[in-house]
Amino acid sequence: MRYYAWICLVLLGFGQPARHAAAQVAGVDVRHYLFELTLGDASDRIEGVATLTARFTDAGVVALPLDLVSAPRPDAAGMRVESVRENGRPIRFNQIEDRLLLTLSSPSRVGEERVFIISYAGTPADGLIVSRNRHGNRTFFGDNWPNRARNWLPTIDHPADKATCEFVIRAPAGYQVIANGLLVEETDLPGGMRLTHWKTEAPLPTKVMVFGAARFAVRHEGEYQNVPIQTWVYPEDRDAGFYDFGVATDMLAFFEQRIGPFPYEKLANVQSKTRYGGMENAGAIFYNENAITGERTNEVTVAHEIAHQWFGDSVTEADWPHIWLSEGFATYFAELYFEHAQGEERLKQGMTEARDAVFGFYRRNAGAPLVNPVPTDPNEHLNTNSYQKGAWVLHMLRRLVGDEAFWAGIRAYYATYRDANATSADLQRVMEDASGRDLAWFFSQWLYRPGHPKIAVQWTYDAGAGRVDVTVNQTQREAPFRFPLTLALGSAHNARRETVDVSSVSERFSFTVSGPIDRIRVDPDVAMLQDPDL
Repeated sequence: MRYYAWICLVLLGFGQPARHAAAQVAGVDVRHYLFELTLGDASDRIEGVATLTARFTDAGVVALPLDLVSAPRPDAAGMRVESVRENGRPIRFNQIEDRLLLTLSSPSRVGEERVFIISYAGTPADGLIVSRNRHGNRTFFGDNWPNRARNWLPTIDHPADKATCEFVIRAPAGYQVIANGLLVEETDLPGGMRLTHWKTEAPLPTKVMVFGAARFAVRHEGEYQNVPIQTWVYPEDRDAGFYDFGVATDMLAFFEQRIGPFPYEKLANVQSKTRYGGMENAGAIFYNENAITGERTNEVTVAHEIAHQWFGDSVTEADWPHIWLSEGFATYFAELYFEHAQGEERLKQGMTEARDAVFGFYRRNAGAPLVNPVPTDPNEHLNTNSYQKGAWVLHMLRRLVGDEAFWAGIRAYYATYRDANATSADLQRVMEDASGRDLAWFFSQWLYRPGHPKIAVQWTYDAGAGRVDVTVNQTQREAPFRFPLTLALGSAHNARRETVDVSSVSERFSFTVSGPIDRIRVDPDVAMLQDPDL
């Protein structure tokens, strides 16, 4: 949809209740954001100047809609825009609820770039968390996921519109500031203030554009393949935090060796006030302050958030229903790291726990497919389907195509969509190219239809014929699934593995054996998302 006139206000949501999710704006591509923010201790109010460089991909665009939560009253939380300039000249704007509409000075031309400077101020209702940390010290932390950047930054607050960004923060000199990208400048200013400037070279979705300001103890852990690795924790938690995040170098090395080059200028692990256990902000991961224990009890979270740097941050879902391309990847790749570090049994344990979680979620949400276009609130996509079932899809895909094709596909997927956006169909195409196989049936049944197989296995051993007959029944309410199923024939110490292809409600398989069979184990390698019908 193009935005040709003020009549489009209704279509954009003006005069309507605030929508849960921002929409991608047709005809406009924001290329760069420069956020200049002034913080203080007298109040939670911030003063901001946002400079947006936008390229127009359509001709005839007459208005630029942005996401920014307004303050309904001067004394209420929210942002109030004071002025907007386009290429140096004032233009009209209208701000209602969580929309800011800029009226262009003239209709756009294809390929044209314009620079918009928005001056605004207010107290963030959300998104920028201004509070005190667990030690009683005042802090500022961006916490944008999924579409909460609009509470303090004028942006196109949707993962499909990625842009490079800069944060120039003016704050009392007692604060240290961490943000995405590389440090450009740190200068003491008159009046006890300090300017800190960070800048990215890689484009980011708004959900991971942040800064944090607090008193920090900072440790420079060294580099891996020219990527600086840093730890930022509260001074009171210095020893515990430095120890907890000491695992980051090994994790980064594993992911880079398996996937491809790290996408950002640095990797900083930061203790923060995020509402989540961890938040994968690009190159500056924020962890909940209480995750720091000094006992490395949150290694899974650290691995998960570091994996997100490749998947979710660099390769970003094109829209919220495809969020499993972020959360499912991070969940599975954390398990892959622990398989690498601790062995195959650790992976089996993790996937067994994930499988149990999927079954529990299904009992409460039987009709929900993994890729679900129904929810309009991005938060509703943060569920077991996106995390654990998404991880299981990747696990089964790996077993189906084999390790060589799987890793070739993962590397190609990252190389193709690095710094860009992808859909589930994009992943399918890449994996089909890497494996040389038609995977339409696999992605169709696991992504777009709900449920999973529930199977009952019966078997008989005919000593005279030297044969074992096995019947596999699918007993779930949904139509039959298609899947390979491994059976271990014999004892735990002397088992022969057979893999059969199942696609019907009931199928029978026969195997010639050289000796007695006293047991059959189903899926001994924990490779199939199947619920045993006991």
